[in-house]
Amino acid sequence: MKIKQLTNDKLGETVFCAKHSSGLEIRVMPKKGYTSAYAVFGVKYGSIDTAVMNDGGEFETIPEGTAHFLEHKLFESEDLNAFERFAKTGASANAYTSFEKTAYLFKGSENIGESLEILLDFVQNPYFTQQTVEKEQGIIGQEIRMYQDLPDWQVMFNLLKALYANHPVRIDIAGTQESIAKIDADLLYRLYKSFYNPANMVLSVVGAIEPQEVFDIVDRCIKPAEGRPAERKFEKESAKPVRDYIEEHLSVATKQFLLGYKEDISEPLLSLEDEIASQIMLEAIAGKSSPLFKKLLDEELIDMGFGSELFNGFGFSCVMLGGISADPEKTASTLREEIKRIQKDGIDPAAFDRAKRKLYGRMVMGYNDIDDTANLMMNLYFNEYEPFAELEACKSVTLEKAQERLAVLKDDAVALSIISPI
Repeated sequence: MKIKQLTNDKLGETVFCAKHSSGLEIRVMPKKGYTSAYAVFGVKYGSIDTAVMNDGGEFETIPEGTAHFLEHKLFESEDLNAFERFAKTGASANAYTSFEKTAYLFKGSENIGESLEILLDFVQNPYFTQQTVEKEQGIIGQEIRMYQDLPDWQVMFNLLKALYANHPVRIDIAGTQESIAKIDADLLYRLYKSFYNPANMVLSVVGAIEPQEVFDIVDRCIKPAEGRPAERKFEKESAKPVRDYIEEHLSVATKQFLLGYKEDISEPLLSLEDEIASQIMLEAIAGKSSPLFKKLLDEELIDMGFGSELFNGFGFSCVMLGGISADPEKTASTLREEIKRIQKDGIDPAAFDRAKRKLYGRMVMGYNDIDDTANLMMNLYFNEYEPFAELEACKSVTLEKAQERLAVLKDDAVALSIISPI
């Protein structure tokens, strides 16, 4: 393997990158003085992947929730399951599925090399039977029902359903009761072979381990790739939301809301500069030091939990603002009017500078956390960026660029999601 070193002099950190013959990308950041290491084995396969290319070169629809279902099943084996194996090395293991990826991980302070071998081994050796699949359908069905009672979860997915007509981001990551009932062992093996190709994966390791040890373990443990890696389907969405208002009643004490602005995108992904410029723009106009935040707080329309974010990924992008509010409609109206005013008058340069410094400082501090750093390196790779790219992008963002991103907040592409007490 040809090893490439990328160093950020200001951080004093170096990432060692290599491409294995199987197609697997490897990124390692050794951390001097650290006693533990964190490793994440990521797959570019998430809940939005509801279609897979068949042998005829055409996309075939697959049940929603299969990526999450597959994540659950991979920890099983004919002998010891993965958690039992990690217990012997003293490592703490876990996994998660998001909209765009599935990640398998562990953190440990001893036997790190052995734990890494276990990680690579169990992810590469699926074991499914129809009996265990049917058992898992019941378990995940309970999980789906549990999330339907969580206001934070429901207010977000209701907003996504209001914004998006067809994009699978509008569907719960775990799928639905109906969709997971269509999953069987044969389907899981077929999807595993397509998506879990090493060329569709990345290994990111940070902490108390030498890069060469990681590369040697990968050479011993990674199997040659079979077939071609999966492709992701992109279908352009309408610029307009499905509807502008959605409300649900749950067992909550106070109302909760999310105001969402749908961005009209013609390419699957935003640039990293656009993402970061959007984050700076939102902090400048609605962060906790902004006049807008103070106004809403003084009028008792929000509490300190109010926040905003750019929520984006492959084929989707929107801005979300929200939190707890006694009067979500009035709060949303105030937000929309203030955003229109700022679009006309421009972002305050001092607020832009504060927001940019704050974000850059948060990025730098994040490198002290081995968990955050390993996940960041994985995410950057899946979005086709080199390590440290987010720092350079943040430094280069100008006030003019942030002003440009204000145009995303179109008043005719907005929806309001509210959770109210029963």
